[in-house]
Amino acid sequence: MKLTRRKLLKLGASAGAYAAVAPSSTQGWGTRLQEGAVVTKPIPSSGEHVPVIGIGTRDYNTEASSEEMKRFQDTMTAFIEHGGTIFDTAAGYGRSTSETVLGSLADDLGLADTIFWATKVDRAPKDEGIARMEDSFDKLHDDVIDLMQVHNLRGTSTQLATIREWQEEGRIRYSGVTTSSARQYEAMVQTIRTEKINFVQVDYSLANRGAAEEILPLCAERGIATLINLPFGRGRLFQAVDGHVLPDFATEWCDSWGQFFLKYVVSHPAVTTAIPGTTKPHHAIDNMGAARGWMPDAKMRSRMETWFDAL
Repeated sequence: MKLTRRKLLKLGASAGAYAAVAPSSTQGWGTRLQEGAVVTKPIPSSGEHVPVIGIGTRDYNTEASSEEMKRFQDTMTAFIEHGGTIFDTAAGYGRSTSETVLGSLADDLGLADTIFWATKVDRAPKDEGIARMEDSFDKLHDDVIDLMQVHNLRGTSTQLATIREWQEEGRIRYSGVTTSSARQYEAMVQTIRTEKINFVQVDYSLANRGAAEEILPLCAERGIATLINLPFGRGRLFQAVDGHVLPDFATEWCDSWGQFFLKYVVSHPAVTTAIPGTTKPHHAIDNMGAARGWMPDAKMRSRMETWFDAL
């Protein structure tokens, strides 16, 4: 089963900048879907194309009620049916762990061959990191993890050494490091300059553009893919536009504030994929709408910044 997915991914890596989306049985849950295929971007180190919208899964946890678990299931289904593939998780997410929920639901739904798993190791000592990563394989019910990231630069060099060994063995496909705090930007820049990595995950949004100053340009220069966490600015963006309607200049290329904010992020030339936290199917569908249609160019991005800053 896993080899089949790997073959399909390798074929898809050279398929160009767009990916077709199958008709969905969940379209009634969302707003109007924008026409066209899902926009994808290449992972520089391999050329494999991935959708520009993924899912963050911090709130998927084993203590969820049966009703919540059904909502998680519906969200995963809607996201996949509308062209998504990347699920970002971590061993420490949730009151227990989102990896356990995601692995079980993926098996139940028959989605394992479709998902691009991105998870994290959050321990500094080598042996603890190995144990943590082995546990991720078990919980995700997978013998190959697409992306293993050092969480918040914890034990970076030590854990990357193990990750690279496992890449050579075929157990891990891509390596990465993460942060969601400007306090770690200096350390992140140093890591990008000194370590061989395939991905960087960093916080970036219309309300928080710090990563665009040095980290994103450096990733572009070094050929490193990027995952963007907190693309809604920890909710600050929605709070800022409460009571406002979409500006006239945006109504032709987005249907919602969520799409407005996400298109700003993924239209940055150095951004590969945004991973908004998503636990509801209609949000998954709306977010995937940001992966379709026209993307803001440099002039429009500047206009969006000016408009937001004037709120």
